[in-house]
Amino acid sequence: MGSEIMGRVTVKVRVENLADLLKAREGQLTPNEVRRLDVDDALVDTGATMLSLPKAQIKQLGLKKFSSRQMRTARGTAKFNIFDAVRLTIEGRECTLDVAEVPDDCPVLIGQIPLEMLDFVVDLNKRKLIGNPDHGGKFMHDMF
Repeated sequence: MGSEIMGRVTVKVRVENLADLLKAREGQLTPNEVRRLDVDDALVDTGATMLSLPKAQIKQLGLKKFSSRQMRTARGTAKFNIFDAVRLTIEGRECTLDVAEVPDDCPVLIGQIPLEMLDFVVDLNKRKLIGNPDHGGKFMHDMF
């Protein structure tokens, strides 16, 4: 599930190019042609908002920039590039979301939006992701 490294929560994730997945569904690509990335040590960062990938991994996935946004960081405000949507999978739970670019010396960051979309919370005592206790640990969303 996750691992404890110096108090940090890391998880295994799969990130797939959503445009490739759609082409594969239409028969334009084979499933093996879908660009994907398996990461064993993505950092769960409850202080971050989005899914963030290093520049090299964005290039590997073939994602295209479509916007840039101002974001707050520990060093102040900075502009970040935003890239095409991907399908993120953690422990069999999937969601689709845009990607923010971080420098290559940063890890893959799993922020609050993907955590909420996947209905995970951080268990601070065990330092791992768990299914939302409000939903009995099952993958569920509130629609009201």
